[in-house]
Amino acid sequence: MGVANRPDRDHGSCEHLTVDVAVIGAGVAGLASAIQLRRRGRESFVVLERGRDVGGTWRDNTYPGVACDVPAPLYAYTFRPQPAWTHRYARGDQVLEYLRTSAREEGLAPHLRLRADVRDATWHDDDGVDGGGRWHVTAATPDGELRVSARVLVTAVGRLAEPRTPDVPGLERFEGPVVHTARWGSEVDVRGLRVGVVGTGASAVQVVPQLAGAAAQVVVFQRTAPWVVPRRDAEVPAEERAALQRDPAAVQVLRAGLLAELDAGIAARRRQRPALDALRARALEHLASQVPDGPLRRVLTPTYEVGCKRVLLSDDFYPALLRSDVRLEPSALARVDGRTAVAGSGARHDLDALVLATGFTTTRPPIAERLHGRGGRTLAQRWAGGMAAYASTAVPGFPNLFLLGGPHAVLGHSSAIDVLEAQVEHVLGALEHLRRLGAGAAPLEVDEATEAAYLHDVDAMAAGTVWDDGGCSSWYRDDRSGRLALLWPASAAEFRARNARFDPAAYGARDAHDAAS
Repeated sequence: MGVANRPDRDHGSCEHLTVDVAVIGAGVAGLASAIQLRRRGRESFVVLERGRDVGGTWRDNTYPGVACDVPAPLYAYTFRPQPAWTHRYARGDQVLEYLRTSAREEGLAPHLRLRADVRDATWHDDDGVDGGGRWHVTAATPDGELRVSARVLVTAVGRLAEPRTPDVPGLERFEGPVVHTARWGSEVDVRGLRVGVVGTGASAVQVVPQLAGAAAQVVVFQRTAPWVVPRRDAEVPAEERAALQRDPAAVQVLRAGLLAELDAGIAARRRQRPALDALRARALEHLASQVPDGPLRRVLTPTYEVGCKRVLLSDDFYPALLRSDVRLEPSALARVDGRTAVAGSGARHDLDALVLATGFTTTRPPIAERLHGRGGRTLAQRWAGGMAAYASTAVPGFPNLFLLGGPHAVLGHSSAIDVLEAQVEHVLGALEHLRRLGAGAAPLEVDEATEAAYLHDVDAMAAGTVWDDGGCSSWYRDDRSGRLALLWPASAAEFRARNARFDPAAYGARDAHDAAS
């Protein structure tokens, strides 16, 4: 059954769909799921996307200088290589175009429901359709309500979907424009303005050099100094791009080599020497080569272990801070009084605009409030003590629900694509298992003990790493549990080896071959 040609409407205001699989989100993970579903001949699925277009974080983040922070060949699906990146690190608009092209060329249009904001998804043990239980999803659309009944629900909302606004007294009363980097629009114009940038993380090191020189003055509020290493970005020569386009196998070889190179960086995160010392020295040498010895270099020198937070890549962040029209405020924004931004140091800065480079809500995703499992319990309630999931994908009490980009599905040293593709493989294995079991079969659900055993193993891997005791506070950690709830504390290869294969026994199910015989 195709999604586009089987809708039922109720009085013209409510559309009803019945599908095997509903996917929430049309970003990198959601599109990967949809492409693989269609390639495997599965036509009974729908992708619900609240935005006006596909692309997720690459659609939403359009601030000046936005780009990928892993080598471009690693930021493409392995099943859709991209040999034509123009730079060593892909620009944001090029990533977005790659995702749009992927959706179009893979024939996803009939399955996409754009501007469909999921308001509720509730599990029903037996709704009379096939006796095996289904998810009932409700989404708001410009044309009315969309209701979807799905045997399996896949959430692919990502970790970079909900911008985090800092809790700063008076911020809401600031007398000038306030824009988060993830909500940058064409109407934002900082030319000639005094601009404050709040934060010195991944988006800040990209946007600050772009604002410097355009704005009359830039003040950068730094709570914590980041570790920064050289980016060494450059345009890919036309002849190199042409050679890769002629030889698809060469793209895969290049990608595999880069992935192995980044995965080798896990040694430093495990505090292994000399890898850790080499990474620290590389960052300190970069700082010393770009910032003269003195007060500025001292406040830009991190006081925690390298790698505890994501190590940033930039060739122009430090030089931007040396400009006469840029000032580093070595403390956080404490409060706002009219047009005056007051720093934690007590310094007062008169500003015309504020740019919030303050990241995202990661450990408390709003979608968790809208997902109701057995007994009506929300995922947010399940995670009241901290995020957790078996294989970073499944949660007890939530049958036939699979999370992409959830707990322990972030890499602190490499590309997220490989983790997401491994999770998609896990989900595809689960779907194949359900197909063989047939209609009416019991849903797939992990139990508490299975999840606990997995978390025990992940905690053991995290012990002793820079993420565990590196002396920093990061978004990788859930402040409710104190655990590294977001981060996978090992290599991408180890994630794939552990989690890509679907194991029926982990879900209390028989092997699909045995069940079908």
